[in-house]
Amino acid sequence: MKFFDRITNYFSSNKGKHKNAQSIIPSRLNLLLWIVGILLLMLAGRLFYLQVLNGSSYKAEVKRSDTTIQTNNVQRGMIYDSRGKVIVGNQTHQAITYTKSSDVTTDQLYKIANRLGKYITVSNSDTRLTDRNEEDYYLVNKDNLKRITKKLNLSKDASDDDQYNAALKYLKNHPNEWRLSNHEKSNARIYAAMTGAYSLSTTYIKKSGVTSKELAEVGEHLNQMPGVKIGTAWTRNYPQGKDFQSLTGTVSTTGLPSDQVNSLLSQGYSRSDSVGQSYLEKMFQGTLAGSKSQTQVTTSGNKVTDEVVKYPGKKGDNLVLTINSKFQKRVQEILKQNYSSAGIQYSSGVYAVVMNPHTGAIYAMAGIDRDIKTGKQTVDEIGAINHPITMGSVVKGATIMGGLMSGVITPTNNTLTDQPIKVAGTSTKSSWFNKTGSANMALSAPMALEVSSNSYMMQLIMKEGGMNYKPGAQLTLKPSIFAKERQYFNMFGLGQKTGIDLPGETAGYNGPSTQAHIGSALDLSYGNYDGYTVIQLAQYMSTIANGGNRMRPYVVKEIRGSKSNGKLGRVESTTQPQVQFTIPASKEDFDLVRQGLYQVTHGTSSYVTAKSLGSAKPSISGKTGTAETVTNGHQTSTISFAGYSPSKNPQVVVALAIPGVTNENGGANLNMAKQIFSAYWKMVQDSKSTSND
Repeated sequence: MKFFDRITNYFSSNKGKHKNAQSIIPSRLNLLLWIVGILLLMLAGRLFYLQVLNGSSYKAEVKRSDTTIQTNNVQRGMIYDSRGKVIVGNQTHQAITYTKSSDVTTDQLYKIANRLGKYITVSNSDTRLTDRNEEDYYLVNKDNLKRITKKLNLSKDASDDDQYNAALKYLKNHPNEWRLSNHEKSNARIYAAMTGAYSLSTTYIKKSGVTSKELAEVGEHLNQMPGVKIGTAWTRNYPQGKDFQSLTGTVSTTGLPSDQVNSLLSQGYSRSDSVGQSYLEKMFQGTLAGSKSQTQVTTSGNKVTDEVVKYPGKKGDNLVLTINSKFQKRVQEILKQNYSSAGIQYSSGVYAVVMNPHTGAIYAMAGIDRDIKTGKQTVDEIGAINHPITMGSVVKGATIMGGLMSGVITPTNNTLTDQPIKVAGTSTKSSWFNKTGSANMALSAPMALEVSSNSYMMQLIMKEGGMNYKPGAQLTLKPSIFAKERQYFNMFGLGQKTGIDLPGETAGYNGPSTQAHIGSALDLSYGNYDGYTVIQLAQYMSTIANGGNRMRPYVVKEIRGSKSNGKLGRVESTTQPQVQFTIPASKEDFDLVRQGLYQVTHGTSSYVTAKSLGSAKPSISGKTGTAETVTNGHQTSTISFAGYSPSKNPQVVVALAIPGVTNENGGANLNMAKQIFSAYWKMVQDSKSTSND
């Protein structure tokens, strides 16, 4: 279109006296053309203004608009006992939260923190305040930073970072020149929580103890504090009592634990997240934590323009334990009630485990830790897996099984004479009832267990090492005998980790195994050398009870979801019994040892060691233990017991140990065992459902 040509023709045609009517453009059309032309010129000018004169500023504004995913925490999964009773639950609290925008400055955070600090008080239980937190809060005030840097006479070329680091160093070196008031410390905690949050992640500023006044005042001034909201938080509660914390573990309340920050951040956690710090809470953190909700947030500058929930989050899954909480409490009470009768001036504690010998499920795990210096006693259920103890004669069942598997005795040829053992260069070692040789007697393997013969066990080890014992002869055993003995013990779980689903398990300890310590191989044979945990003792006795399968112990029976009403939901996974090892021994071998364990409680010898358990119904088979120890320079003993019931059809195993006692003959270990078995049949399984034999 020749727009300007038409305009020229219009004016020239008006000058002519002789107009051609058909060539004249109507005036209204020409006016419209003029308007279009003017608009085109305005558009060109606007484009010039936007793209040339102010293009960079508008590009920056576009970049300031962003779409990001904001995450929020969900309720943590709970922990239930075997009956569906809540052991660890959640208590809901109203909380003050903060969602950090994508481009908020430290100055803005400082102002928001100080304004929020007018309405709430934050303590260390919500946010830990470190020295660096206090220093950062002090220096974010520009007047304070300026005053400090002025004192330092820094070079004019010093960068902002150099100035700030120099100011930090000055504050550290001159702590008396500055100090935050209690109110400022509260504000500093708020500021630390805000600066520690990721962009568009929600962090808790105060998640417990928020008063109605604080809620009202914060709610009234929310529009003055961008990102601050009133939300919901959860803290752990313990309906069955806090004693279970020593088994279930604890959850951090002030953000990520300092010793795990880097590893947890790499897994996607935020600094303010609560995570499991110990035991079940820590081991099953991924299961219990659930998955955070995700909200798509669109921002323009500092303003949120749109929020769309993309994923509502999923509450953490729940753990269902094999432990019966009512029975657990009773076992703990039994230990406490009987502990002092053992003479505990030098004792460091007492521990017990109750286990299903066929599956490995733990019905109860109880314990008491005692401070020898102060005498203070605390619940220490987990000590059963991480406290190695020299157990004594309770392990003799494994010693005899080793003799049978090595072939030095057989189910039909297993008689040896109990006599004091005297080899050249060592002191005399003997059974507790035959220290002088006045009670020498022929013993079968079952009888050796019944009377707890040390001599029988030492002779077995010498035979396994290829030595025929003669009084006064040189001990010709080689150090390899230690490995051979321990190999048999390890088969039953003694001296190695059981693999229980709890962190922190120890393998026990082994005494020195050199030629210089060869005499200690004899002590090892009757349990007076190496150290084992009570959970290992339970696994060992379970292996004998079930006929040779070493079962992995476990405390988590199921992982389950939640219903909409908060109740236990569908089963996500179930722990299956796991056979770790099958003992390469015959039924006749096991029958021989089980006969001996029955005679320990039902035998007729005057030296029988656990006669007080013989009257129990259903019947109990087992083995006592007494180890000679030294505690803080004092002669002490460990007394122990491991056994099962019923004798012919074992359903439950009880193992316990009390180290460092002075009254080894007081019967505390047997009283505990008898009462625990009785409580099991009343609280966990009906004794009528099984044979009393």
